[in-house]
Amino acid sequence: MAAGGGDPAASPMKTPSWAVRIRGADGEIAGAGILLTPDQVLTCAHVVDRAADRLTAEFVGAADHSVPAVRARVDGTAYVPETRDADGDPSGDVALLRLERPRPAEETVRLHRLSAPGREVRMYGFPYAHNGGIWFRSTVVGGCGRDGQVQLSPVNPGELASPGCSGAGVADSRTGEVIGMVLSGQLDQHGNRFSFMSPAETIARHLPRLKPRIVGPTAVDERLLPTADGASPDLLDEPFAQRLAAWLRDDGSQVKISVVEPGDAVRAATLRRAITLADRELRTAVSIDRASLDPPGTVPSAGGHDLAVDASGLTAAEIAERIAERMGLWQHPENPPLDRIRVSEASLNLVVVGVDEATDPLSLLDLLDVLRAGGSRLLLVFRTAGDWHRRARERLLARPARERRARLVERLRDITGPLAEDLHERLAAVVPHGVRPPDSELVAAHAALAALLRTDDDRERDDEPDGDRHHDRDRDRDRDREPDWHRDRDWGGDRDKDRRHDRDQDWHHDHDHDHDHGPDQDRRHDRNVGLDQDRWQARDHDRDREHDRDDDPGEDRRKQARAPGRVPGYTLDLDRYELLADRVAGRLRAGVVELDRLRDRRDELAGRLRGYHVLHQHSLEGEEDPAVDDLYLRAHALLRTRPCDVRAAEAAVDAYTRRVEEHGGRDAR
Repeated sequence: MAAGGGDPAASPMKTPSWAVRIRGADGEIAGAGILLTPDQVLTCAHVVDRAADRLTAEFVGAADHSVPAVRARVDGTAYVPETRDADGDPSGDVALLRLERPRPAEETVRLHRLSAPGREVRMYGFPYAHNGGIWFRSTVVGGCGRDGQVQLSPVNPGELASPGCSGAGVADSRTGEVIGMVLSGQLDQHGNRFSFMSPAETIARHLPRLKPRIVGPTAVDERLLPTADGASPDLLDEPFAQRLAAWLRDDGSQVKISVVEPGDAVRAATLRRAITLADRELRTAVSIDRASLDPPGTVPSAGGHDLAVDASGLTAAEIAERIAERMGLWQHPENPPLDRIRVSEASLNLVVVGVDEATDPLSLLDLLDVLRAGGSRLLLVFRTAGDWHRRARERLLARPARERRARLVERLRDITGPLAEDLHERLAAVVPHGVRPPDSELVAAHAALAALLRTDDDRERDDEPDGDRHHDRDRDRDRDREPDWHRDRDWGGDRDKDRRHDRDQDWHHDHDHDHDHGPDQDRRHDRNVGLDQDRWQARDHDRDREHDRDDDPGEDRRKQARAPGRVPGYTLDLDRYELLADRVAGRLRAGVVELDRLRDRRDELAGRLRGYHVLHQHSLEGEEDPAVDDLYLRAHALLRTRPCDVRAAEAAVDAYTRRVEEHGGRDAR
């Protein structure tokens, strides 16, 4: 039995008993539905419109293997047509049908509240040529629009929800519970395929009468619901509301830490408002349809959080159980909830209020660290900026940032060191036809590495007493080493390495190689990859100072003075540097692959030249042919030159082999 319902919600091995096929007055399939009670079917409003007021519900999963057909009609006012706001965001499109004759209670199913991010789901619909129904698989991408709808991405292009699937139940693959209803499928102008669903919480907001048929804990603890005072527009800290809304819209920061003191009614009301508006079930119609009436930037995305918990007086184990239940991790109740969370691949957007008022804050920090490491996003609110607040900032913000920075430094060192040397070695062997010189990217990588190391030095000096500041020699050497790529524009390389590749050949470094673009384009590209480091640091300076306020409003007032000229909390934009590392590493690896191909081709040509030369010598029988010998010497010289121009060498080898074949050596092949 499903949780509170009849059929095991969605076994892929059989047709679900709750799956309903809906036909219109013309006898054509108008869509699908979900049997929630013996005489009520949930479907889309546009399915009702398509059926032309004459609806027939057919139960393809009936226990006796028949397909009973029952007349149906809209259940009173339980009809919410799709509307679109000024931005084109859809809302509604749900309807409840009343059956003329009830079905067995064991065929029904209840909707289940579950956190949605990244879940694998499947739907049972009735597309063209599959009148009996078929399963479609998808993955939850994320929320979209202000109504709380959820975007799905089909596992395969052919599994896009199509006409006949609207109104179908969406079942979670892990638990089998029905968590929402298919709205539509879409193929955009770029060929991207998406489906959309209305989750249980959004359905409950549009059709409150269905709440008894929706199980699972709500996303917001009752203690966090707005109070009567929260309705006053005067109780709004607008800057704080904007920062909360930004995080709830996924501004890119994984962890946000704030302080809302017990006596601060304005900030407390602002926090409750943000939590409420980010919940699909509690979100008000005013914030959906008339968002312009709210202060700019203060309305979060619907579904901005998956769970909001008041930790006051709770143990970490109780909070972990609440999280595990919301994530659908109840299959092995004998295991502690923390273990279930740790081994799962699920994540969620979590709000925890009163972290420092939990029964065991240290254990709660352990739990939060596990969630952070698993990819969950965390909005943590403390009551005071005391010891637990400082520990949380160190453990969940500062330490991960240092580890991330260290990984990035090592990656940039690998890019500017071994990876660059690999490319340099190959550039010494062959002319880089089709490979754009990586000068600008490598200079940018060196600049990023130097900036990261310099910032680390500044931080260490800030933390050390005067007279006891020492520099790490390896870091200074990396930072102070100037990029040598402009100095080595002839692409000269390591002769010893290339000798190991071609022991029988001499290496030369006097070849002028081709460029695919001129110096003006190089300069433009240099600007694009961000070599203007002063501008980068100015942007980082402003952005990180604002980020510091966002993480903890009022923190700037509490920080102790630091070294002159240092901005508290100053950090570089690691996101941009990571993107730079991705781009440069990709370019270098692609260059290595292409140059290896050219080097292999050079070796093939050398072998072909030797074979034809032996054949030609045998065919001459002691005679000389100066013209053919000149062709051979030219091809041989081009293949021995370093870097080798493979295109020119290939043309020379072709000329020689053709001449040999003209003299009767056609058996060489």
